[in-house]
Amino acid sequence: MIFHEPSATQAQGPKLGAHMSISGGLPHAIDRASVTGCETLQIFTKSSNQWRARTLPDTEIQEFRARSENTGIAPIFAHASYLINVASPEQTLWRRSVSALAEELHRADLLGLHGVILHPGAYTTSTEHDGLRRISDGIGEVLTQRDNDGAVLLLEHTAGQGTVLGHRFEHLQSIIEGLDDSRSVGICLDTCHLVGAGYDIISSTEYDKVFDEFNAIIGLERLRVFHLNDSKKPLGSRLDRHDNIGDGYIGIEPFRRLLQDERFSDLPMLLETPKTNESRSTLIEADPMDVRNLTLLRTLRTSKRQS
Repeated sequence: MIFHEPSATQAQGPKLGAHMSISGGLPHAIDRASVTGCETLQIFTKSSNQWRARTLPDTEIQEFRARSENTGIAPIFAHASYLINVASPEQTLWRRSVSALAEELHRADLLGLHGVILHPGAYTTSTEHDGLRRISDGIGEVLTQRDNDGAVLLLEHTAGQGTVLGHRFEHLQSIIEGLDDSRSVGICLDTCHLVGAGYDIISSTEYDKVFDEFNAIIGLERLRVFHLNDSKKPLGSRLDRHDNIGDGYIGIEPFRRLLQDERFSDLPMLLETPKTNESRSTLIEADPMDVRNLTLLRTLRTSKRQS
């Protein structure tokens, strides 16, 4: 899939959605998104904490695609497994991660998903420079085996805990520059991660500076999706701790500002906020906290900005 300039501003603003459980089968994630009122969706296509991935039956693939089309919920994204670390200096883990990333993209293609969101990885016992190079090498190997008309790969900006890479815009651009062909690579920005990494989207005076910096280093045309999460930790904490919208250090107004920013009116925005009913994920029902967060975001999408 080749990147193009964003289309004209949508009157309703960004599409809003959330991450949904695939418990009981992938099509159930669309059912959960539908009853929750999602306009866009994120899922895992396999267990996020296991290397092994079950084969997707043709009937499940067909049912997933049909429900997606019937509900109109789109675009749909997959989040890659948390085990993948293409920055690893350890060759066995790096090789396994490269193979797992290729599998994630293949599954996304089968399901007709728009893209796969990937945490770039951690350099552990090596160096930042070597870790970034390993990421580019691993992604490059995967992409050379793919066409550009499949699911896109979206590098997620991180909070920067420990040796995790991707918390500076320069990291993400370095990865992209290390690829022979980056046309099918984009960026996912997470509001909690931005704040954790020290990018001040909270202050009205600093907000534009953050996105001006992103545009200067990477380019806004690379930005394809947002994760909307408040932060349990303050600006510059380098910690990734998601909170419900308005309950953390970000607060309400920055989300209103983001949702009404015309530069992002065509971009999907997805919740990864805490659930109320994690232990009830097998049910087809709306989680109350998802409903609360989405309702608030819809209000912010159209309500008057505070002075």
